[in-house]
Amino acid sequence: MPPPRGFSIFRNLRSHFHTESSIPLPRCPPLRPTPTRTPVRSGTYNRTFTTARTLRPRLPLPSSINLRQFTTTSQLFHGHLTPPKAGEELKVTFVTKEGNEFTFEVAEGDNLLDIGQAHDLEMEGACGGSCACSTCHVIVDDQEMYDLLEEPDDDENDMLDLAFGLTETSRLGCQVKMKKEIDGLKVKLPSMTRNLQASDFK
Repeated sequence: MPPPRGFSIFRNLRSHFHTESSIPLPRCPPLRPTPTRTPVRSGTYNRTFTTARTLRPRLPLPSSINLRQFTTTSQLFHGHLTPPKAGEELKVTFVTKEGNEFTFEVAEGDNLLDIGQAHDLEMEGACGGSCACSTCHVIVDDQEMYDLLEEPDDDENDMLDLAFGLTETSRLGCQVKMKKEIDGLKVKLPSMTRNLQASDFK
């Protein structure tokens, strides 16, 4: 009688996994009956045996594996903003390209890019606030307030040259940090931005 279909394949697989080159598996400990005592009558016991439960042996971990512990960090605020302390709030107003005004209370040291992104305003910040693009371009509404800002450095001036709708009071939002002297600052967002980065010219 011929062997059933597929028998030869099973036989080849069986011989493959039982070669000498296969990795030896650890042997399970032999099953030993566990004696229990059950009362037969008052004062006497009958000794019986129950089958021990089979346990899978633990494989030793290689010494080359380094175990790492997982840690968690505190939750970050969207836009990396620090909540202002009571009585130390600074106000800044954004005017969108549609003409809508939004005023926010922020803490000292927050920059305009983070403030705008934290409140879902249309400020892209393609370079992540590293002063390598012009997509966080803002226009300071008041000339006197503009004069209170720190002078832009060469990197900021180079990126401002790529900004759309450049004006005399244009700044990059990522480089303008709030401070008490500019409390009440009002800036306008341009009608559009030009996503040109410094890496495009290398």
